[in-house]
Amino acid sequence: MKITDNSCAAFVSVLATKAPVPGGGGASALCGAIGTALGNMVGSLTVGKKKYAAVEPEIKAMQAQCDAIQAELLALVERDAEVFAPLAAAYGLPKDTEEQRAHKEAVMEAALKAACAVPLAIMEQCCKAIELMEGFAAKGSRLAISDAGVGAALTRAALEGASLNVFINTKAMKDRAAAAAFDERADAMLREFVPRAQAAFEAVSAQLRG
Repeated sequence: MKITDNSCAAFVSVLATKAPVPGGGGASALCGAIGTALGNMVGSLTVGKKKYAAVEPEIKAMQAQCDAIQAELLALVERDAEVFAPLAAAYGLPKDTEEQRAHKEAVMEAALKAACAVPLAIMEQCCKAIELMEGFAAKGSRLAISDAGVGAALTRAALEGASLNVFINTKAMKDRAAAAAFDERADAMLREFVPRAQAAFEAVSAQLRG
């Protein structure tokens, strides 16, 4: 059974144990999918309303993008668990001889790079989602604007959470050039999209409390 086929209660229950998966990466991907779905809900509450007829084509296009992002993030919950297994196995390899140590290092490097690729992919999807949250917050139904703000908050949390799963793996890499490249990709997304998500959240908050 897929992790994402479990109930919410089962997911949270396993997450609280010492089971290796799901972990922070899978939780971040799921958080991003939930945040994206909230933006999508704003779109659903906007489409078909005469007041928003002028933006309806744009909202529908944004919803289609949300559908794709949600599906990809849920797939990444599963993918995160898949790439952790080889990494966990690599940590357990023997290192008694020089040959064993060299083999373990090579296997570890490959597993660490694969383990970095998934949270980076989660981050990329969250960046796309944050762009959409900006649109839903600005153009979606005012009756559902709080949901756009929550969507912005959750997709930001998912973005930042996934980044930590990049950094914990790059920290262990021997190939520092590759590690630096992974780190820079993550940092670039954080620099641009954390402030954008925060601005969208604050814009919604200001409208609700103004």
